[in-house]
Amino acid sequence: MEKSLPVNALTLVAPFANDGEFHGPSLDDFFPPAIFFEGTPFEINRIILIRFLVVAVLILLFWLGTRRMSVIPGRGQNVLEMAVGFVRDSIVFNTLGEREGRRFLPLLVPMFFFIVFMNLTSIVPFLNIAGSSVIGLPLILALTSYIAFVYAGIRKHPGAFFKNSLFPSGVPWPLYIVVTPIELISTFVLRPVTLALRLLMNMVAGHMLLVLCFSATQFFLFTAGGLFGLFSIGTFAFGFAFTLFELLVGVLQAYVFTLLTAVYINLALVDEH
Repeated sequence: MEKSLPVNALTLVAPFANDGEFHGPSLDDFFPPAIFFEGTPFEINRIILIRFLVVAVLILLFWLGTRRMSVIPGRGQNVLEMAVGFVRDSIVFNTLGEREGRRFLPLLVPMFFFIVFMNLTSIVPFLNIAGSSVIGLPLILALTSYIAFVYAGIRKHPGAFFKNSLFPSGVPWPLYIVVTPIELISTFVLRPVTLALRLLMNMVAGHMLLVLCFSATQFFLFTAGGLFGLFSIGTFAFGFAFTLFELLVGVLQAYVFTLLTAVYINLALVDEH
């Protein structure tokens, strides 16, 4: 029964059982029970539904913001243009330049907004968990970044991309015994792994902190009783502060992920390849 309860940072009841003792958040939050198609490859749980919701919201927002494009933008179009312009100018063009940046805009701009919205569901009431807090989504995003990096390198330097990546020029031949395995691991293994883990762990840690603070607030108010209720003031204050921090982290992680993807693509395009 406890596992079937949705995790809500504002109305948590799962962290403390009927014994009146406080029980902190656990990793079970990230493995909710199936809602539809249980036991099939198409099993849908609460986190998958959140991902569907985010995609639907993004499609709706961009459709509403672009359905009546005009030279003099309206309020919705203006907000959307400012948001897209921020990603385009500060991340894509600033890293790749305008010529190469325009080629990768259709990848990097949606990637940024997709990650932002997935991250920010962690602070939306009644959702309260990030769509990117389970390894599947960060891994898919990291693989997308990796494929874009390899694609850019092969297209710009066909036949020489892998050779120059694994055997950098100017290194004495005997040192390739050491250098090549290091380049292979750091360039083609660690990059997607670190991208996925950085995003995942930040979202997991943020969720655990919020659940801890708000569930402790509810415990002190409604279960502990007496003077212990005063502790709820402190735990609620920490929860509110961590909510603002989670908002910052959610946006920052999207920025870092998209920026690193652009940096990796730019490294694949440089002339030494």
